Amino acid sequence: MNTDNSADLNLDTEAKRLTEEASSSTLTDEQYRQKMQRRKQVQDQRIAKAIPDKGLIIVHTGNGKGKTTAALGMILRSLGHGYKVAIVQFIKGAWEPSEKKVFSLWPDQLEFHAMGEGFTWETQDRDRDLEKAQAAWQKGLEYIRNPEFKLVLLDEINIAIKLGYLRVEEILLGLAQKPDDNHVILTGRGAPLDLIERADLVTEMTLVKHPFRDQGVKAQPGIEF
Repeated sequence: MNTDNSADLNLDTEAKRLTEEASSSTLTDEQYRQKMQRRKQVQDQRIAKAIPDKGLIIVHTGNGKGKTTAALGMILRSLGHGYKVAIVQFIKGAWEPSEKKVFSLWPDQLEFHAMGEGFTWETQDRDRDLEKAQAAWQKGLEYIRNPEFKLVLLDEINIAIKLGYLRVEEILLGLAQKPDDNHVILTGRGAPLDLIERADLVTEMTLVKHPFRDQGVKAQPGIEF
């Protein structure tokens, strides 16, 4: 058994236990303070053992809303740190995404390419959709390989893979070419298992309620676009 992994697991288990115990309403103020004091010690140990820097492959998938929105939050954080970032959108492009207008405030740090032509039921042209997806991937690959770009967002690429416009094997080969310290985010429902296994961080957005499905409410400015 790997001793380091066992120690990490023990720390994770203890952190969870302390947090749960601290939520009890029967604790005295002193008991709560002691548990939180130990909780801080455990957290400090976990942080001390952590790898300081690593370029991450991040996947946002699932049927729920918020995959692109969460990724754009990471883009904003990176801009705040002064990093250069790139966004390549695989579906959007038939309309002008509002986020593109906002991010134009950082012309020296951000490259933005909306290279799709809309949803498949709008384009109704599989060959052209395939051509557009391939062009978007080649553009994204340029940024992935470029060490100057700390973060690259491939928005809705998972859908392009799911539809068969891109092969997951070529995506994984491309991701293997990124600099060690740089990050890539891949969004869209239906992320393939091979990509999920390769990723360092995977978040699945779960649909609970949606205004269009449940109430027939159209997409709202500032929320969906």
